[in-house]
Amino acid sequence: MLKQKLKEHHVILASGSPRRQQFFKDLDIDFSIQLKTIEERYPKELKAAEITDFLADLKSKAFTNLQQKDLLITSDTIVWLEGTALGKPKDAKEAFDMLKRLSGKKHEVITSVSIKSASFQKIINDSTTVNFKELTDEEIHYYINNYKPFDKAGAYGIQEWIGFIGIESIEGSYFNVVGLPVHKLYEALMKLT
Repeated sequence: MLKQKLKEHHVILASGSPRRQQFFKDLDIDFSIQLKTIEERYPKELKAAEITDFLADLKSKAFTNLQQKDLLITSDTIVWLEGTALGKPKDAKEAFDMLKRLSGKKHEVITSVSIKSASFQKIINDSTTVNFKELTDEEIHYYINNYKPFDKAGAYGIQEWIGFIGIESIEGSYFNVVGLPVHKLYEALMKLT
């Protein structure tokens, strides 16, 4: 269905995330992957979805020569805990510190997606509440040593071991926590003319 809707477009997914790439395959979208390196910095006064909206837009600005048929998808995910954004950890110590902070608490996972062509741009976002149990130091070390979650916001993947044993409940989209609000992206793409 979506494949037919997008047949006039050349869909570009600007993401190295294997999870986002798999979502596009599972949605039966024909797409190419193009990556550009940018420094993911944002103004410190931004909060929650303002951060991910800004970064999804910033990533789209790296593509300066979009053709008429191009449809560029960029995205960004953060973990929002007690008024602070947790991005991707730089190393095992930072990953441990993040998971220790998330332990026994609720947090928000926020993902923004920019849909951009040569003539328009739309940014959508979604937020999911995730509730972690109290994690032991042993559980945190086991997860970091075995899964090396350095490419994941908040230092965890809900679809991995830590999600199986540590997440008590979620409110909102599971797929948003994995890295893409698939239901909202589908709706936005289906509304394209």
